[in-house]
Amino acid sequence: MTHDARPDREDPCDAGPRRRPVDRPPVDRHDGPRPPAAVPAPAPTRPRPDDEVGAGPLARASAAVWWFLVVSALVVVTGGLPLGLLVVLAWDPGNAPLIAAAFVPLGPALAAAVFAWRRFLADRDLQPARHFWRGYRLDALDVLRWWVPTLAVLALLVLGIGVVDATGMPGAYAVVLLLLAVALLLWAAHALVLSATLSLRTRDVARLAAYYLAARPRVTLGSLSHLVISGGVVLLTSDWVLVALAGTLAFAVTVNAEPVLRDAAERFTRDGAGAAPS
Repeated sequence: MTHDARPDREDPCDAGPRRRPVDRPPVDRHDGPRPPAAVPAPAPTRPRPDDEVGAGPLARASAAVWWFLVVSALVVVTGGLPLGLLVVLAWDPGNAPLIAAAFVPLGPALAAAVFAWRRFLADRDLQPARHFWRGYRLDALDVLRWWVPTLAVLALLVLGIGVVDATGMPGAYAVVLLLLAVALLLWAAHALVLSATLSLRTRDVARLAAYYLAARPRVTLGSLSHLVISGGVVLLTSDWVLVALAGTLAFAVTVNAEPVLRDAAERFTRDGAGAAPS
């Protein structure tokens, strides 16, 4: 399964026609279309990160703090504000559909944060908002195509867990549903980083995210640890603390998923260089 690319993002073409030509040259999703191979162009000159950030440890630490503050604030503004609905809703299984609806904007916001953190890790500057909004523009629709169905399935699983006692069903049924919900959340973590980094069809996101659950067990275990920590934050503090830390959580997910992104770029993109923004 090899993939072609579209401007700004790598694009798999292993099955079915696409609305874009399949013979276009690979394109870096951060820097726009590359020149055709037959007409080589001089490499663009880019300022070194130190030119803007500074080479000293204090300057670099200040830049990192700035990134974390800006990205976290943008995640709250774009994806966290609808969660204010949870203030008037009890965490009751019957409210699962409404709670799931409140989480819909959070998916594109987290994908944009992952996009920005990829830039931060590759070539740091002092413009996190620009990278965040570019990622939001590129990723929002692609993420919503699988994020909304995922939330719907999670809501159904929570509803099923909630009616176990009322219907007199065995407790093992609730355990099975809980394990399915956890597996779906781990799958969503893989799907998030793949959607934010590569231009994939929705079915390719689903297939690759499921594949990497077993193919990269350390990454999956890392995602499970993030899930456990997130649950602990909610239990010990409040859900709003977790929302405020969502930008930092996206950074942890991005770093943890590096083996998945590197392998996906090498095996499923035509030029094998998609996972490292330049």
